[in-house]
Amino acid sequence: MDPIFQSIIDTVAPFEDQLYGRRYRCALTLTDGTFLPCAVLQSRAKMVELAKRRIAEEMSGDGIMACDDPYGEIVASFATRRTQVCDYQVASAAPSAFAIPLELLEQIEGETFMGWTSWVFEMSDGRLFSYASSFDMEFFPLPQGYGFSDVRMVHSHSCLDASGALRRLMPGALAPDDFDPDAGFREKVFFTCFIDGI
Repeated sequence: MDPIFQSIIDTVAPFEDQLYGRRYRCALTLTDGTFLPCAVLQSRAKMVELAKRRIAEEMSGDGIMACDDPYGEIVASFATRRTQVCDYQVASAAPSAFAIPLELLEQIEGETFMGWTSWVFEMSDGRLFSYASSFDMEFFPLPQGYGFSDVRMVHSHSCLDASGALRRLMPGALAPDDFDPDAGFREKVFFTCFIDGI
């Protein structure tokens, strides 16, 4: 494996995904100097296997797509609907400042509402910050002046109300009318780099 990627695999705890396998959250600098603060290294082989399986399912009639061209939709999904960077364009890799450490991430208890996970980070100084994500849990911004090491407690299935007070949400229920996932911090866009050897 390329030493650029091996250093991340050796030092960053993997983010396990049921579909994609082990994913390593990092920051990448490209050969032209472009800096990507949020990137994921993941297995090229697992992605190819997944694409082949999904195509076979759709073509055999066992798929879930209800459209005129399921093969085209699967190819489009795997080839054109991803934000990715080629491994040969990477000059260096480093840990990402936006990757929530796994020990904190594991304290966030799954989906709060259909399609949303909501939680609050309580910092060591007592301040509260609301977070929400539709599906991506890989990278999140931090309030200015804080690091993930400042998080004292995770309040899962919670948000902040209009006055800034902690509000517990009922998991599995419908989202309240005043629930605004954009009122707090949201997931960051990230790039995927498919590599061999994971």
